[in-house]
Amino acid sequence: MWNNFLWVVLPYLVLASFVFGHIFRYRYDHFTVTAKSSEMIEKKQLMIGSILFHIGIIFVVGGHFIGLVIPKTWTEAVGISEHAYHIVAVGIGSVFGIMAFVGMFLLTFRRLSHARVRMTSSIMDIIVNLTLLFTLFLGMASTLIANPANPGFDYRESISIWFRQLFLFQPDASLMANVPVFFQLHIISAFLIFALFPYTRLVHAWSVPLTYLKRSYIIYRR
Repeated sequence: MWNNFLWVVLPYLVLASFVFGHIFRYRYDHFTVTAKSSEMIEKKQLMIGSILFHIGIIFVVGGHFIGLVIPKTWTEAVGISEHAYHIVAVGIGSVFGIMAFVGMFLLTFRRLSHARVRMTSSIMDIIVNLTLLFTLFLGMASTLIANPANPGFDYRESISIWFRQLFLFQPDASLMANVPVFFQLHIISAFLIFALFPYTRLVHAWSVPLTYLKRSYIIYRR
């Protein structure tokens, strides 16, 4: 029962929260789509943590997309062996994963330890920071601990197939039954992030100021 709930029911509950939450936020509360920067209060930790996290997470998300969406047979068809794929995925993924984790650790430490920043933070801000930090930790643990401890496990033959099946509305929960616990916890933690996404400051990810690149110059006078 739990296996079916976690890997069949829960993903669609998260998807419903993600989609309808965004619709509700845009219709009734879209003027609050902002990162609510606290740069005026403290700048150094924010700058270092933000740069490390954002650069790291862009490549982490890209790596997850390749690993989950692109079938194993496709990479093999273009001449990329499983060994070469694994070395690149683990090597490059670990570097950017560590960058994202260190960046989020600095941002979370700043939010909790700096009195004035903490006063401007909501409970949801703190929950999001801690959840992101925990998810990144579990991701690193999956790569650096669970993978070596389970040499016969290949997530591209279980997690990736299950993930693609979700979008075909035919998820096979049995594919996730023997997945190492670090991977399972990492996925469940990521589910929590996506479920909370529309109701937090994370929505600022959709408001990239592309029009800034072509705006007219602003003339300032003394």
